[in-house]
Parts: sequence; C-alpha cells; structure tokens
Amino acid sequence: MTRQEILATVDHTLLKPEATWEDIQRICDEAVENHTASICINPSYIKQAVEYLQGRVPVCTVIGFPLGANTTAVKVFEAEQAIADGAQEIDMVINIGALKSGNVELVEKEIAAIKKAIGNHILKVIIETCLLTEQEKELMCEVVCRAGADYIKTSTGFSTAGATFADIELFARCVKGRCKIKAAGGIRTVEDMEKFISLGASRLGTSSAIKILNQEKTESSY
Repeated sequence: MTRQEILATVDHTLLKPEATWEDIQRICDEAVENHTASICINPSYIKQAVEYLQGRVPVCTVIGFPLGANTTAVKVFEAEQAIADGAQEIDMVINIGALKSGNVELVEKEIAAIKKAIGNHILKVIIETCLLTEQEKELMCEVVCRAGADYIKTSTGFSTAGATFADIELFARCVKGRCKIKAAGGIRTVEDMEKFISLGASRLGTSSAIKILNQEKTESSY
C-alpha cells in the first residue's frame, strides 16, 4: 500500500486527558497536511477544532468514553451535543457490564438510540474486545449490525489491550459486510496497519500513524 492509501484510513487520534488546545491544533494541522480520514478528539474541543479546520478534515469524537458505563440518556445527550458542536463522526463505547450481565437488549437499544440521535452521521461502536469472550465478540457483531451502526470498533486504547489481527478476522467473518470495521489501540508499525487493512479494517484509530510512516519514534499505545 502507498503511504497515502494508509493515511486515508486513519482517524488521527488524541484522547489524552492532558491534551491542550495547542496539542489539538497540532493534530489538526497534521491531519490536513497528511489527508487523514478524520481527527478523533475529546468532546470539549469539538467546537474549536471544527472552527479551526473549516471543513478540511472531518471531526470525530468519543461518547461514553472510555468506560461505557454512562446511562443511555447521558450518552444520547452527549452525542446530540457533539453533533450540534459540529462533529461528523461518533465513536461510542458500549455498556460492557450490561453485556456481561446478559442484558443484550439494553446494549442494542442504546446503540440504536444513539444512531437515531445522530441521524446520517457516522457511528462507530467500540466493544472493547480485550474484555470480551469470543462468544461475546461474535454476539456484538450481530448486535452492532442489527442496531444500525456504521462501524464496529475493537478498542478504546485505554483498557488492557488494543486491536489484534484475530479480532479483525472475527469481525470480518461475522459482520459479512453489513457494517464496516475499525481497528484501534496498539497499532505500532506500518506492517500492522497494512495487515489490519488487508484483514478487513477500513479505519484505523491511532495517534502514531504519521510518525510511524515517517519512521519517527512513537510513545503512545493508542
């Protein structure tokens, strides 16, 4: 793959709690210069980033992040506010505890409610694969597709592990093209990026893609 083909899949990400506006400006500039798919930032910076970018790169944000343990009403409000502030893409975290308690209906209804709230804007659903069993991952592929989300996503990058090749293979096998796939967390090499894409991921969530492709040293695990 060419450098630009890889970058066109990247949600250029900065979700550190200590990120300053200067840090956000930097990733905006990098995203514009490198033609990434989007920038992915925390909700408090959406308005500023949208105004700064002036439509040059889409702004993605995170909802119920990173634990997914907010109530549905809070997540819906947060998503609505994000869209009102100018976000074009939403990455939400499922209620992992509800899934593990067997309350699949709550999880599905919550995804559907957020999708309804944001309309035609892109919704990516983070299921935090490192905390799930294989059966739970397969179940969530069905739930995410039934709920009408646009993407299923592996990880927040804030839990015990990130994306794995095996999880992307599982996603591709189970979603069967009904939704798209995003790999995120722990992507550290060009070979990783190419492999995830070849296995079926059409988006990559990473703060390091540009540095990796420029052969610079990276620190972030997301």
